[in-house]
Amino acid sequence: MRSLWTAASGMIAQQTNVDTISNNLANVNTTGFKSEKAEFKSLLYQTIQARTTTANGEQKPIPAQVGLGTRVAATTSSYTDGALLANDSDTAFALQGDGFFAVRGADGNTYYTRNGDFNWSMGTTGVTLTNSDGYPVLDTNGNAIVLPNNVTTGSVEVSKEGTFSYKDANGNHIPLNVTIGVWQFNNPAGLNKRADNLLQVTAASGNPMNEATTNGLAKSSVNQHYLEGSNVQIADEMVNLIVAQRAYEMNSKAIQASDDMLSQANQLRR
Repeated sequence: MRSLWTAASGMIAQQTNVDTISNNLANVNTTGFKSEKAEFKSLLYQTIQARTTTANGEQKPIPAQVGLGTRVAATTSSYTDGALLANDSDTAFALQGDGFFAVRGADGNTYYTRNGDFNWSMGTTGVTLTNSDGYPVLDTNGNAIVLPNNVTTGSVEVSKEGTFSYKDANGNHIPLNVTIGVWQFNNPAGLNKRADNLLQVTAASGNPMNEATTNGLAKSSVNQHYLEGSNVQIADEMVNLIVAQRAYEMNSKAIQASDDMLSQANQLRR
């Protein structure tokens, strides 16, 4: 019966693998989406014979062990940069580097994202830079980015360093003394993924490091009029899907073979 449960664990693991690949393909056009990969590890091993001498007195230093299957250990995200996609919006921003934008959620907590598809929205304190869900985007000090009353949204420009400025009536660039916040993590794969392409800090990811105040970090560049595309490679995902499907079928064949063997054993006659 061991073979039945071992092959069943393989089918369950490969089903999760197929689900992960399907999610990657579904988000191939999602701005700032990072592809995921299912990681596996083996289950416990059952020792049938220990490291002893044989009945003939010969040394047998290698034991006889049989594995009990596999399971999904983790789903790892790949945080490589996606392609830069040109966009006509003045509030479209794409990051190049290891940084993340920060937004303040409805619950008051700070979340992080690579999706720079932002908008100017009318808030209680004035015109505020927000994401598509209306959550305010934070600056390097952790505050919402709000325009002064005398500044129009069409006159705002953002440099590659993330600093905001605007053009006055004479065409002069006037700094707003505001810089869009960009943060990094020691282990971005440890971030907890939430809906709407938002990421939550965990103990595994480590605390966020502000690029503006943390020494030794390679600064990310902010590209206005661009959005970061998904880093999903369709050809690779299709190949991975075929491999996962074949592995699923192979485990099902093992179950069928075990069932045939048990059936033959039940039909034995003296």
